[in-house]
Amino acid sequence: MVKTGEIFAEHIITDVYAKKQWGLNGKNKPRTYFLILFFSAIFVILFLRIFYLQIIKGQYYSELSDNNRTKTVIIHAPRGIIFDRNNIPLVFNIPGFRENVNGKIILLNQEQALTQIAKGKKGLEIDSLRKYEYKDKTAHVLGYLGQISEEELKNPQFKDYTLSDLIGKDGIEKSYEERLRGVDGKQLFEIDAGGGIIRKLGQDDPVSGQNITLTLDIKLQEKVYDAVKNVKKGSVIVSTPKGEILAFVSKPSFDPNLFTLGLGYKPASDSGYQILEGILSDFQNQPLLNRAISGVYPPGSTFKLVVASAGLKNKIIDKDFTVEDSGILRVGDFSFANWYFTNYGGKDGSVNVVKGIKRSNDIFFYKLAEKIGVDTISETAKKFGVGSLLGIDLQGEAFGTLPTRQWKQEEVGEQWYLGDTYHYGIGQGYLLTTPLQVNAWTQAIANGGILYVPHLLKNQKSKIKNQNLLDNYSSDLIRQGMIESCAPGGVAFPLYEFKIQNSKFKIDGRNFLEVPQATSSAGYKDYRQVVIACKTGTSEHGGPKTLPHAWITLFAPAFNPQIVVTVLAEESGEGSGVAAPIAKKILEGYFSK
Repeated sequence: MVKTGEIFAEHIITDVYAKKQWGLNGKNKPRTYFLILFFSAIFVILFLRIFYLQIIKGQYYSELSDNNRTKTVIIHAPRGIIFDRNNIPLVFNIPGFRENVNGKIILLNQEQALTQIAKGKKGLEIDSLRKYEYKDKTAHVLGYLGQISEEELKNPQFKDYTLSDLIGKDGIEKSYEERLRGVDGKQLFEIDAGGGIIRKLGQDDPVSGQNITLTLDIKLQEKVYDAVKNVKKGSVIVSTPKGEILAFVSKPSFDPNLFTLGLGYKPASDSGYQILEGILSDFQNQPLLNRAISGVYPPGSTFKLVVASAGLKNKIIDKDFTVEDSGILRVGDFSFANWYFTNYGGKDGSVNVVKGIKRSNDIFFYKLAEKIGVDTISETAKKFGVGSLLGIDLQGEAFGTLPTRQWKQEEVGEQWYLGDTYHYGIGQGYLLTTPLQVNAWTQAIANGGILYVPHLLKNQKSKIKNQNLLDNYSSDLIRQGMIESCAPGGVAFPLYEFKIQNSKFKIDGRNFLEVPQATSSAGYKDYRQVVIACKTGTSEHGGPKTLPHAWITLFAPAFNPQIVVTVLAEESGEGSGVAAPIAKKILEGYFSK
């Protein structure tokens, strides 16, 4: 113990006392170390946290801070314009807005948006609304737009898309989505604490999508649509002999603007559907179904052209092969009649291939199919595109059904019978085709035996799918039968001596004929008779109380074809009485222009 003097205060602590007081003797050392370690750990943790926030995550929190005072607004890029072959725009982009409501995109036209903005509405995005100028007339060609789905986002094609994007859902809009889609722009704004805009900081302008030009002729398309105005269900395809689609209609149609111009849009009074829900809920008529490429039907007598090709190209028959029209063929307990005998009790006598096509004689084609055999018919039909995709640049093309012995055994569980061959020979039975396939094999006959890939995008070289389907001998005989089918004595009576008033066509004695003065008006010199090659079809389906499908397929002029026309009117009657008058209106529209 150290002795203190008076000058030291009583509170001065001696060394021994200090050690006892602060636990610095050997007995309390663990507690001391614990406290030191504890405070050191806290210091290190605080230092690391500050280092993480300031150094490692500094930029992130800086951007987060900036975002709290800035706002980015997307400017949606306008899609490319779609033109017809004569550079007439088929679709326009008009100013509009969109709103995202719980993940669902609501489109607003300018008037609707300005009304809402005036009421204090926020969150509207600048957009370009898609306006389809020709409405119902081009619906199944152009298609329409819709919000992308979560399932579609899984497709690698849409890897750069978000759930708020609109995409082509059908038609050209879907097929050429990558070309038509633009690059969105954006605006950057400084905002206050309440989200109000203080000032604009910058802008990246959107980049419009690419424009594309189609092979479609909109003037002809309008005439075709008008020609089928009384058809409830059906389709028409007009093409060139090299696969260019000039007109393309499916009925019933719809106004695609109902999908793209917002809730305030009102269709024309003559449109079949006035509200979007009407289109989506009509399961009976299926207006969204593109019947020209997705509908499958028995082709009826139009298939006789393929059967004739199989017999002639394979040299199974020639022009001298004849069959005596007996009115009815009997096989055991089954009978197979000719339409002429069934309806009128008449017979056509001795029939060769030209007369068989001219009169659409079923007895001739029953016996011809028997002579050729199912295997050769199917092989030939496959070469003409039956039972396969032709490759048109539209989504939803159907295969149809190409029957064979093996197919029937696998699908029906029965062997192939002679009666099946008879039905096959006149385009009935198990055979199913699309209107596009019928148009394609008609093209091949028109051009001498080449099957082209049908297409709608202009300025591309026509692609050959198959060739050497016919030789000149076969082609000439089939063409002659088709010409006589549209002439007096043939079955396509609405097209007999078809005339148009257009003096620009030179009278050549083959494609364009002189019209006698006595049979026309005072301006008879301006009239021309157009030589047409055609084949009608009346295809049975369903029960005896169901009206047949009416078909006609043709090309004109016969020896130098410019257009190929295929008409299908579902459940409407005979091809000659229903489909042929429609084709006549289309030909008048084309050749009189």
